[in-house]
Amino acid sequence: MPTPATTGFHHFSVTVRDVDASAAWYERVLGIQPIPVPFPHWGDEKGGHAVVLMNPENGLIIGLHHHEANDGEPFQEARTGLDHLALGVGQRADLDVWAAWLDELGIDHSGVIDATEPIPYSVVVFRDPDNIQLELAYMPPG
Repeated sequence: MPTPATTGFHHFSVTVRDVDASAAWYERVLGIQPIPVPFPHWGDEKGGHAVVLMNPENGLIIGLHHHEANDGEPFQEARTGLDHLALGVGQRADLDVWAAWLDELGIDHSGVIDATEPIPYSVVVFRDPDNIQLELAYMPPG
């Protein structure tokens, strides 16, 4: 039986320590706008909710989740679960623009890293207020 079809990723959601501060940060850095109503967290409707931000031009949707049970620890990718989120860009020069944008916002980042192994790619790495690693990545065609 063939695998059922998908259309790609629909959204990305993370649990954060301060949903309002994180929403403001993602809005400022990625230019995505909050949907003006909170979303309940399925399975934790009484103790959790999400602020969902979206960019209708490119379809990027990010959910920022609040849970009453969150003890406030910063994110650590060495634990089971999320390691990082990478967003694609259309060309290598876009990464230079992103690096300059992050500089303007005062956000620490790796600068543009051009790698050839194991395949050619370029990336800018930075972190959100909860220490979640974000990447902007370009892979040349071919």
